[in-house]
Amino acid sequence: METLISLAAEYGLFLVKAVTVVAAIGLLVAWIAATVQQSRQISGDGLEIHNVNQRFDRMVSTLQDELLDKPARKARDKRRKAETKQKAKAAKLGKPDNKGRLFVIDFDGDIRASAVTNLREEITAVLQVAEAEDEVLLRLESAGGLVHSYGLAASQLRRLRDRGIRFTAAVDKLAASGGYLMACVADRIVAAPFAIIGSIGVVGQMPNFNRLLKEKNVDIEMHTAGEHKRTLTMFGENSDAGRAKFREELESTHGLFKQFVSDNRADLNVDRVATGEHWHGTQALDLGLIDAVGTSDDLLLTAAKDERAIYEVRWKTRQSLRERLSSGVESTLQRVLSRF
Repeated sequence: METLISLAAEYGLFLVKAVTVVAAIGLLVAWIAATVQQSRQISGDGLEIHNVNQRFDRMVSTLQDELLDKPARKARDKRRKAETKQKAKAAKLGKPDNKGRLFVIDFDGDIRASAVTNLREEITAVLQVAEAEDEVLLRLESAGGLVHSYGLAASQLRRLRDRGIRFTAAVDKLAASGGYLMACVADRIVAAPFAIIGSIGVVGQMPNFNRLLKEKNVDIEMHTAGEHKRTLTMFGENSDAGRAKFREELESTHGLFKQFVSDNRADLNVDRVATGEHWHGTQALDLGLIDAVGTSDDLLLTAAKDERAIYEVRWKTRQSLRERLSSGVESTLQRVLSRF
């Protein structure tokens, strides 16, 4: 009798597992079908716009619905209707609104400044509609990286100033090295008290395996045309002349970095801060690296209280069907396997 009960229990457990696997496979097939259908409807990349004012209004309404009593909520709704009616009337009469719009752009930088691909599209979109009263707020986070990549990112931001569009850079955590190269283009830099700012310097390093290869009797041949086509190498034997040329190139790049910062922040004592060091926000303010201490959230709330229209601008790069399928299959299989 106990054997039959044990067999029944094992069989029941087997059925549960089998049903789970079949259900997971069914869900996976349904997800693939939905993804294929969605991919047919979506073609290429695209611009996304989000109204920040509406998001703030929803947050306030949710809190007030909980905190206010019924008469107070009615009075609020009545006041909002009157304000909406007044704004619509002003718009109909063609009364100008000189408060200007605020366009919000995000840049989260890696070592290659990969986000510059989206940044250039977002700036191009804003420049086509921005007017003299408008402003751009860049929420910037980056520890820097490749010189040419961050040079391009800074050049994209320079397009705003060249067109006379006010530009504020807000740093909540980090804008160092190439990140500060971008920030210094702004008309105004605002950083959180403990944000890391600065690191105006250049670094270059590479391993050298030449001695190890000699021990293993491995020869490396490298042929170049041009005296300084290759200064340092990972596998060959480096010379003092090559090292000197490499350091010369670093110093030259550092000089360009300093000059760029100086051109964009004329009142900054660049020699004092271009030591490769970094500082926190409050220290950076004393040194002139930034213009004010605060967070991007404070800037947005201030703009909203001033009744400025605030729009988040995002350029979204669509994943290919293959990428979406592979990532979806992987996550689905992980969820299924985690149950066993």
